Amino acid sequence: MARNRKIYEGKAKILFEGPDPGTIIQHFKDDVTAFNGEKRTAVAGKGILNNRISAHLMTQLEIMGIPTHFIRQINMREQLVRRMEIIPVQLVVRNVVAGSLVTRLGLKEGMILSRPIVEYYYKDDKLGNPMVSEDHIVSLGWADPLELEEMVQMAWRINDFLSGLFTGIGLRLVDFRLEFGRLWDEDGNLYVLLADEISPDSCRIWDLKSKERLDKDRFRFDLGDLIEGYQKVAEKLGLVPEGFIRGGNVNEQLAASLEEIENELSRERRTRGIGKQKPRFS
Repeated sequence: MARNRKIYEGKAKILFEGPDPGTIIQHFKDDVTAFNGEKRTAVAGKGILNNRISAHLMTQLEIMGIPTHFIRQINMREQLVRRMEIIPVQLVVRNVVAGSLVTRLGLKEGMILSRPIVEYYYKDDKLGNPMVSEDHIVSLGWADPLELEEMVQMAWRINDFLSGLFTGIGLRLVDFRLEFGRLWDEDGNLYVLLADEISPDSCRIWDLKSKERLDKDRFRFDLGDLIEGYQKVAEKLGLVPEGFIRGGNVNEQLAASLEEIENELSRERRTRGIGKQKPRFS
């Protein structure tokens, strides 16, 4: 697939113009950052694993009726996604006390919350993605009340599904970050879709028994090899065989066969035709 001009480059991904109108190629980089970019490096193979994990989880969420920007996986590092207007608000869903919940409230890490918490953050790296309230979001025009309600409802459903999925393979979904976007169809109907990625870059994932961290905290706090953690998640999801990546080297023949299997499954499960779903607003 020919690649067109670069639209945007962030800390973990590069976006290129897609082959068709309304599409974007999302390229997953090996770069990894923490503490708002203060700590950074490149870890060979990270982009490959995130691409594969996110493609799989987005496909599974589509089956559950969650509309997403994901269309299909192109190759080991790239996906074809829908071009949307990104809503500048990140939702963080928390099931277990960790991360900033510990430092902000002085709570004990690992405490199971009596019910999940949904928090809002303004998407602006220069400002450090500050935490905001629903009133900020609506009053400042980042999203209207109906859009915000739709995002929160999807966040609850995503959390229920992913928590069950990870528990079934011996993992705990501690918390995760979501982003959403707006998409208009030919008739002017507005849809709110899940965007960005769902991967160990955007989730905290712990082993249920050992409490081993299998996410980006391994890099943040020097808790172990990053690829080893990400690969364990992919292995437990049945996406890659053990040792798929060794020393930054990928078994490319095996990767190609895995991509074709995933794309065929994606085509068979295709429920993402916009016209088949009711618009959120019109």
